[in-house]
Amino acid sequence: MRARVEDDTKGRRQVYEACTEPCAIERGMRIIGGKWTGSILWHLKDGPVRFNDLSRMVGGASKKMIAERLRQLEAQGLVRREVMDTAPISVHYEITKRGRTALGFLDALREWSESLPQHNSDA
Repeated sequence: MRARVEDDTKGRRQVYEACTEPCAIERGMRIIGGKWTGSILWHLKDGPVRFNDLSRMVGGASKKMIAERLRQLEAQGLVRREVMDTAPISVHYEITKRGRTALGFLDALREWSESLPQHNSDA
């Protein structure tokens, strides 16, 4: 259902027929909008990556945070975790076919971000 916004008799904005469930943007942001989530997916785009290598690629995020985000992405079917039978044991993460569907808009976001001025103004 689409929300309708109108001015009432006193000039106040009123919302009618508001969505009772999250809209598509909100649903998408709940999946991909977590801090470091997009960055993790982006760094997995070229193939499987070991956990320690991924944690170095995603600068600024703690290993605990990366592990948490990877668990969430795995639960959503966007990332696959594979434990390698090596000594010592190695864990690789790989983006899934479903996860690859996010790469198009992540690339568009990257391009948009690169086109912005490098300062924090609201111009």
